[in-house]
Amino acid sequence: MSSAVTLQDATGHMAHDAHHEHHHHETFITKYVFSQDHKTIAKQFLITGIIWAIIGGLFSVIFRLQLGYPDQTFPFLEDLLGHWAKGGKLDPEFYYALVTMHGTVLVFFVLTAGLSGTFANFLIPLQIGARDMASPMLNMLSYWFFFLASIIMVASLFVQTGPASGGWTVYPPLSALGDASMGSKIGMDLWLIGMAMFIVSSLLGGLNYITTILNMRTKGMSMTRMPLTIWALFFTAILGVLSFPVLLSGAILLLFDRNLGTSFYLSDIVVAGKILPNEGGSAILFQHLFWFLGHPEVYIILLPAMGMSSEILSVNSRKPIFGYMAMVGSMFAIAILAFLVWAHHMFVTGLNPFLGSVFVLLTLLIAVPSAIKVFNWLTTLWRGNIRFTPAMLFAIGFVSLFISGGLTGIFLGNSALDIHLHDTYFVIAHFHIVMGVASFFGMFAGVYHWFPKMYGRYLNNTLAYIHFWVTIIGAYLIFWPMHYEGLAGMPRRYYDFSNWESFKMFGGLNEFISLVSMIVFAAQLMFVFNFFHSIWKGRKVRETNPWNSNTLEWTTPINPGHGNWPGEIPEVHRWPYDYGKDGRDFIPQTEPVGKDESTGH
Repeated sequence: MSSAVTLQDATGHMAHDAHHEHHHHETFITKYVFSQDHKTIAKQFLITGIIWAIIGGLFSVIFRLQLGYPDQTFPFLEDLLGHWAKGGKLDPEFYYALVTMHGTVLVFFVLTAGLSGTFANFLIPLQIGARDMASPMLNMLSYWFFFLASIIMVASLFVQTGPASGGWTVYPPLSALGDASMGSKIGMDLWLIGMAMFIVSSLLGGLNYITTILNMRTKGMSMTRMPLTIWALFFTAILGVLSFPVLLSGAILLLFDRNLGTSFYLSDIVVAGKILPNEGGSAILFQHLFWFLGHPEVYIILLPAMGMSSEILSVNSRKPIFGYMAMVGSMFAIAILAFLVWAHHMFVTGLNPFLGSVFVLLTLLIAVPSAIKVFNWLTTLWRGNIRFTPAMLFAIGFVSLFISGGLTGIFLGNSALDIHLHDTYFVIAHFHIVMGVASFFGMFAGVYHWFPKMYGRYLNNTLAYIHFWVTIIGAYLIFWPMHYEGLAGMPRRYYDFSNWESFKMFGGLNEFISLVSMIVFAAQLMFVFNFFHSIWKGRKVRETNPWNSNTLEWTTPINPGHGNWPGEIPEVHRWPYDYGKDGRDFIPQTEPVGKDESTGH
């Protein structure tokens, strides 16, 4: 039996190597457009994500102008947005559309696609020792569905009635009735179709990642020898496959309500004095469906950032990761608990108080695995021989933001406090720090660390350090003051606060936040310049393992071809974190365990 398997493996490898040879005669279209090479698909996701990040970031700068300077006009806005900014002042309806699109774009199209789409595609085959994904074809389709979703979402920005403007959560009845607002007309339909395409893309990708990790690991690569990055991407994919279909059903039912006269979410509605015939639906049903994805989504974004930061912290501390199994266990606990806390977004909907208290308990419980992770990261750094590479700085920044943003989550997880803080700037401050900015830091850490593997060149270090310091100081200056605004009761999604006496005192602070957000946005454009400039003009990588890292991706050539390894796939003999062991700086995973080697990690 085993010889048959070996023969099968050998034939498979030979076939793949033949396939690999065949790939030298590719045209531009087959190599870059309809590529089935996981590395190229990862780059496609990354570059599309960067374009989206610029668009989503620009939206926030535009509506911050309105919030920081409510009395001023900006003539360039009229040139940019036409009738949505007549006389250089944002239309209130369009302001809300910008807020909606900013949330949608950054949560789904940048962070989900940028982290899972890019790094799961790029790292899974390279770190587990596979030639490619389990199904390269599905992988290619996953990108093209994402691209199609992007096109539909961009198209919604150019329709006459404007893009969707129901908030990124698109709660009915506002989102279910075209007559309710301008942003609930065709823009909303396009939003829902775009999201449906995006979910298809995520499901195709997720199923591929799970299958590849379970079935295609190289010889010796047991589950407990996988880098934490792979574990994180594995749990992320499971979360996505289990929760995204729920949002898909929610979006499809909403499309039915909008276009086919059904009443899933509508009941007893009066619009402009006209009583609608819809009965029997519940707007709260949509919230349950949305948040059943919405909370796991936080971890779909955070887990890859956690995995990559763990890897980068260990490599650059020159120390084994502290508590490897505890890290895997805590990710498993987070993945389970992520599904059991969604109703903490709904304490103010009239939720049964007893049920509320169950969700409070489960929400506060998720702090335990998160604290284990933080403890292990700090212990990995403790007395390490730290190299402050740009990737390392961003990984440390990730840990800092995760701690400071996570602590405010404990306040919001308590229903007695949340009822007062719900829909205020306190919530914005919390989730932007812990999920938005922290995940971005995880993504930047990943880009700086694996860029030499992606393109065979280095990013410019000076620009990278400026990028880090401006972004981390700027992020804290933008979002930390919002906690104070939230505690004072300042509501989110308002167009102009100057009409309220109680919020007038924050005029100067809002102006300051708007100013800093423009500086931070400029720093991200500098990163974009650094990224594209370095692809062609960056310093060339001269060695296969520039970071002295143990994992398998650094055993491939500097620019790996389709199939990753030119000869046989290396065999794995140990876990990936043997740093500073027995007087040696690092011991790659491919090196057999010596007779005299000390046991234990």
